[in-house]
Amino acid sequence: MADMKRYLDRLRPLFAKGGRFEKYYPVFEMVDVFLYSSPETTHNAPHVRDGIDLKRLMMYVVVALIPCILWSWFNTGYQANLALAKMGMTKTGWRYELLSALHIGFDAGSILADTVHGFLYFLPIYLTTLIVGGVWETVFATVRQKEINEGFLVTSMLFTLTLPPNMPLWMVAIGISFGVVLGKEIFGGTGKNFLNPALTARAFLFFAYPAEMSGDRVWVAVDGYSGATALSLGKVGGVEEIIRGGVTWWNAFLGLMPGSMGETSTLACLLGAAFLIYTGVGSWRIIVGVFLGMVGASLLFNMIGSDTNPMVAMPWYWHLVLGGFAFGMVFMATDPVSAAMTSAGRWVFGMLIGAMTVLIRVANPAFPEGVMLTILFANVFAPLIDYAVVQLNIRRRLRRHVRA
Repeated sequence: MADMKRYLDRLRPLFAKGGRFEKYYPVFEMVDVFLYSSPETTHNAPHVRDGIDLKRLMMYVVVALIPCILWSWFNTGYQANLALAKMGMTKTGWRYELLSALHIGFDAGSILADTVHGFLYFLPIYLTTLIVGGVWETVFATVRQKEINEGFLVTSMLFTLTLPPNMPLWMVAIGISFGVVLGKEIFGGTGKNFLNPALTARAFLFFAYPAEMSGDRVWVAVDGYSGATALSLGKVGGVEEIIRGGVTWWNAFLGLMPGSMGETSTLACLLGAAFLIYTGVGSWRIIVGVFLGMVGASLLFNMIGSDTNPMVAMPWYWHLVLGGFAFGMVFMATDPVSAAMTSAGRWVFGMLIGAMTVLIRVANPAFPEGVMLTILFANVFAPLIDYAVVQLNIRRRLRRHVRA
């Protein structure tokens, strides 16, 4: 590694200002900083000293995502193997040929078979996201002569985990292009975007290709196998219909049900939340605020009651484990760039997301999920929330000064 560092240091003058490859400096800097610490230091006051930089912050988020990533591999393969067993389909395609060649098989009762099968669905989507999004990041960094930030590493993982495993790769490429270019880069890049890029990309795919992203499909990665997701069943007959469909609350909490690759397991999301809160990367105020907003809205609808809408009677603990609520609460709502910045504002921001998620799920008959749109909605209002909090604090201090 020391030899590699010395080699990169010898190459640096070629990419520095005035060098032969000056315009490609962002690419060189990305490789150098990814492998080693940045050689650039601050020479003028003020100096901010901290044990964490952007690279370490993003790596903490990646570590927090590991439970969701591992579960996405297992559950995707498990659902696919179950579907194949039920339908008795002929196993064709490169995934089936590879699994057969490795003598792994398609037994849903085998953890190895499920995990490897699911990984073969995860990998192409993630590589497409990483390559296409990385190209856009490199293009904008090169044109602007700015460094390539590590933020896209997290964005690529988040976006992949929000997609169904059978998503066509060309749609994945279009979605991440929209999220990176129109959701972040046109506003100036990392740290200047007011919307979550991963959610922006997913929202674009939802409205552009609803047949592929609709919540009334079962995402089990097997073509020809269809049904209804747990939330769609809840729209029809409430909790009783979900249970009749084969999904218990415990299975939903663990994530043993069809859905987007990384969003099904509430347990995996909570493990990630514990790590983010422990390291100080994720705001516990936002997470708790989202939870309280969801509980409050659920209890309110439970008290109101309805003879025609079974979702009104759905308890809060079912809302917690269905759809992408837990994933959005932990990883999307806590985005430090697009979320509220003030302490009080984070409470309001979180409760707004939780309450509106339940409102959309209950009151909108055509849209079973709600957390994606509510987070984007809250992103838009985050600056206004912070402004209101600051102004209220200024007025409070002025009143205190007058009394003194």
